[in-house]
Amino acid sequence: MIKAKLEVCNDFYVNSKPIKIVSGAIHYFRVDPSNWQDRLEKIKAMGCNTVETCVAWNIHEPKKGEYQFSGSADLIRFIELAQQLNLYIILRPSPYICAEWEFGGLPAWLLKDSNMKVRSCYRPFLEHVRSYYETLIPRIIPYQINNGGPIILIQVENEYGYYSNDKTYLSTLADMMEELGITVPLVTSDSTRASILQAGSIPDKALPTVNCGANLKQRLDALKAIISNRPLMCMEFWVGWFNVWGGEHQVRSLPDLNQDLKDMLEIGHINIYMAHGGTNFGFMNGANYYEQVVDGYITETYAPATTSYDYGAPISEAGELTENFHTFKQTIESVTGRKNQLPFDYDQVKRKNLGEWSVSEKVSLFQVIDDLSHPVYDKHPLTMEYLDQAYGYILYRSELSEQSGRQTIKLLDTNDRAQVFLNEKHLFTAYRETFKMKQTLSLSDTSTDQLDILVENMGRANFGPYLNEQRKGINKGVMLDEHFHTGWGHYPLPLTNLDVLDFNKGYRKGQPAFYKIIFNVDQVSDTYLTLPGWGKGCVFLNQFNLGRFWKEGPQHSLYVPASKLITGENQLIIFETEGEVAETIQFISDPIIDEKL
Repeated sequence: MIKAKLEVCNDFYVNSKPIKIVSGAIHYFRVDPSNWQDRLEKIKAMGCNTVETCVAWNIHEPKKGEYQFSGSADLIRFIELAQQLNLYIILRPSPYICAEWEFGGLPAWLLKDSNMKVRSCYRPFLEHVRSYYETLIPRIIPYQINNGGPIILIQVENEYGYYSNDKTYLSTLADMMEELGITVPLVTSDSTRASILQAGSIPDKALPTVNCGANLKQRLDALKAIISNRPLMCMEFWVGWFNVWGGEHQVRSLPDLNQDLKDMLEIGHINIYMAHGGTNFGFMNGANYYEQVVDGYITETYAPATTSYDYGAPISEAGELTENFHTFKQTIESVTGRKNQLPFDYDQVKRKNLGEWSVSEKVSLFQVIDDLSHPVYDKHPLTMEYLDQAYGYILYRSELSEQSGRQTIKLLDTNDRAQVFLNEKHLFTAYRETFKMKQTLSLSDTSTDQLDILVENMGRANFGPYLNEQRKGINKGVMLDEHFHTGWGHYPLPLTNLDVLDFNKGYRKGQPAFYKIIFNVDQVSDTYLTLPGWGKGCVFLNQFNLGRFWKEGPQHSLYVPASKLITGENQLIIFETEGEVAETIQFISDPIIDEKL
């Protein structure tokens, strides 16, 4: 490896020679490792000389003190693949990444501390960050450009000006990084709006950059004012947008995007966000809060992101080269003068229709709850975080032996979606605004009633002022009539042990349940799973969590990488929560998404 030096003066220089950074964003943790090289080769073919990736803390330290850097978390392998392709790297390992990723990349276990204040100088938070960095940073030190590696820039924090203006916190992070061995230039990224850019920047320690998706050339005045005579960079040039469940599919104008790309390339440096979006496999989608006016009042509606993070990227979720790709390629070549050849077969992404397959076995959740989970008892409802659970579902159970007749019920401060069952019969579902409504229970006069509340964590917020309020499950309590009800059993359901399912234990229509499908594959290939007639839930293929589905759309298919299939017999397990099911599923060659334009 040849050591080099990146300098930030009036421009970026490597060994005193100016470079134009043309970067494409790929999040290694959103892409199956078998596809890393393919996606990296494609962004290089589009004209990028750099790849940008965030580093998701919750991937690398899923439990306090337990680190993982293998499989989809093998950051070093991703870095080395990029280096083999002569791509520079912009690394964004700030504790918080946003990125529409679960909790903005922060680990859920932080919230077990009831006083936690993330993204601040709260001492326990900084101590957790330091412990994480003491494990992460030594791994990346050898890959800095001045040590012969490809990393040219490292980000301190992401869009901090949207959250706070605590410069002490930002400086503490920057100092921590340098103390632990970071020697390449540091950056921050914020809005083009002057107040936000000022709040989130530490120009004396890190180069400010901006995130923006439209009219870039006209929106750089605030950045120019704060960086003096240093290079202009758009750290996130938004070429698309993410989808949320129940929302409209997001599409952006290619001519407008292309003009912004050309403008930015001519005056500065750019990172295309996303070059390849990938997939929120498992339960790792984030969520946002959107303002809306209800009865004359401004309210904020919780909006979880879909499983697909395609983002309108020039390289699609399955690796296809879109119209955006070819247009961007021509524009990059016209500005930089660099020609990049595509292998003849790169447009030929192999995806197969694997046919329709039938459900072979099924079992209700209530029949196997004691196999999947061991209850924890407490007078008051406990959150997932208190029970050391990060993702999935949690079932709250209580025996109502002293109440009778009609009772009102209200769930207070519950995240994110709750289904209420009385004697295993579904009564109602509370979600978003309906949590504010009282419902009615009709209790028995002569026997004990069993109350079950199944709560789904649909994704912790990744942006905005509510990061410290993302504890999942029931936070305050359950009110029956006018009092808090006590006496609860808690069944954590992260669904990481589905191998214990006994499909002989019984099934009742209309309940949350598990469904098994056995299917055969002659030759593995990328494909899409679609579930027409199914309601809501998640899907496990050969024990790998493909992600969530919901009839609400706009996403109606799940991307299946070829590496998750086996030649021969495969097993699919579907957990469906609404009691809305069909007898079959289908594997198709093209994604299905609502187009509401």
